Amino acid sequence: MSESERQGLKGARRVVVKVGTRVLTQPEGAISLSRLAGIVEEIVRLKSTGGEVILVSSGAVGLGRRQLGYTSTPNALGLRQAFAAVGQSRLMSLYQDAFAVGGVTCAQVLLTEDDFHERTRYLNLRRTLATLLEHGVVPVINENDVVSVQELAVHESHGKPVFGDNDRLSALVASEIGCDLLVILTDVAGLFDRDPRNDPAAKRISRVDDLDAVAANIGGSVSGVGRGGMRTKVDAAVVAARSGCHAVIASGLNQGALARVLAAEDEGTWFPRSQALSARHRWIAFATRSSGALHLDAGAVKALIERGASLLAAGITGVDGEFEAGAVVELRGPDKALVGRGVSEVDSAWVARWLGGERTTSRKHLVVHRNDMVVEP
Repeated sequence: MSESERQGLKGARRVVVKVGTRVLTQPEGAISLSRLAGIVEEIVRLKSTGGEVILVSSGAVGLGRRQLGYTSTPNALGLRQAFAAVGQSRLMSLYQDAFAVGGVTCAQVLLTEDDFHERTRYLNLRRTLATLLEHGVVPVINENDVVSVQELAVHESHGKPVFGDNDRLSALVASEIGCDLLVILTDVAGLFDRDPRNDPAAKRISRVDDLDAVAANIGGSVSGVGRGGMRTKVDAAVVAARSGCHAVIASGLNQGALARVLAAEDEGTWFPRSQALSARHRWIAFATRSSGALHLDAGAVKALIERGASLLAAGITGVDGEFEAGAVVELRGPDKALVGRGVSEVDSAWVARWLGGERTTSRKHLVVHRNDMVVEP
């Protein structure tokens, strides 16, 4: 994709905007009303030209903490949930007032991991968001931290959580609703070749084409206020790009940054979109957590990658976790490297019996059909 194709961002009609905590707050923790109003004004301007916008906003915990008189966020999970409960209503009030100035209605949408993991809820959410957009409403999305603690606490289960921060949440929303562009507004000007806080010679990376390389090499720094660092933002941008959605990481501290991104100017770091997966394959690849893992021999891995084959029982060498038929599982090679994800047509007990020598079915018994599988690029 040539640089001139960045002009395609001008035609983005369905956009997800993710706003980080540090964008919305001053260094001492107070809300920055001017920045919030400026971002809302740019969203209203896009809507006036026929665009559709979904806003994913952090900031509730920080607002609630300040409202309850705390100067720092303690580790106690109950307190953090209380901060979220107090801060979320305050955050929505600010957005409602700001959007009302532009004559736009916004709607609060609080999500949990299960809204993505469970296929029926995933489809219901997609329908709800589409209906809100059809009626000119701006959905304002956040994780429901009051009842869901994935973003507030370490998640310890098989595989990684569907989302543990609002960066990935924004990418999943962009993927689910088939958006043209994801803009992640943070407190830095984009992705740099070195840490700009330690090296004044660091250069901003204008665009990223090798998604695998950048995902593997980016550091995991975390800011002092928000829960996501550059690592989570790059991961989110990669998910969006692989879902067929352009992504840009830019500074929300720079006035007019969103407008410049939408004007296809060289603002932030651009992740050009890849060929889009189908809606079902996007759900399998990104939106649902894995329930277990199937370990494959080298021959099976080669068949999946080079021939686009389905996974047969003969290629399985091991199984992790307990799962039912119809669950999404990871597919891992002899070196345990992730090969892909797919929907298993058998349960883990069946696999265990097969590996134990019980041969009630053919070696060619289908375990994961190619149509229900996403192989890692």
